[in-house]
Amino acid sequence: MLAQYWPVLLFIAVAVGLGVVLMAIGMLAGPSRPDSEKLSPYECGFEAFEDARMKFDVRYYLIAILFIIFDLEIAFLFPWAVVFDKIGAIALIEMALFLALLVVGFAYVWKKGALEWE
Repeated sequence: MLAQYWPVLLFIAVAVGLGVVLMAIGMLAGPSRPDSEKLSPYECGFEAFEDARMKFDVRYYLIAILFIIFDLEIAFLFPWAVVFDKIGAIALIEMALFLALLVVGFAYVWKKGALEWE
């Protein structure tokens, strides 16, 4: 039974070994010149000027979520296109309904102004 898992175990061992070796090379070969500026909490060179709990614009999250939703829905087209000749007319109707729903959703988002930045 262990013979079936041998390729997986070998893959995990190689991945962990490669990660350890690359980190060790980076620590040994990389320059290490710490100073007070680099060791400060803000490496960018200036202190924080606002509270970490400040309000954040929700539109960034909205655009990201909309991108993920529409991107994943479009990703469903690729497997469908690969097997299109085997699945027939019913699948064509189902995909037309799926794309119509996608267009309606996109029109709704556009009409609500979720894609505008002003």
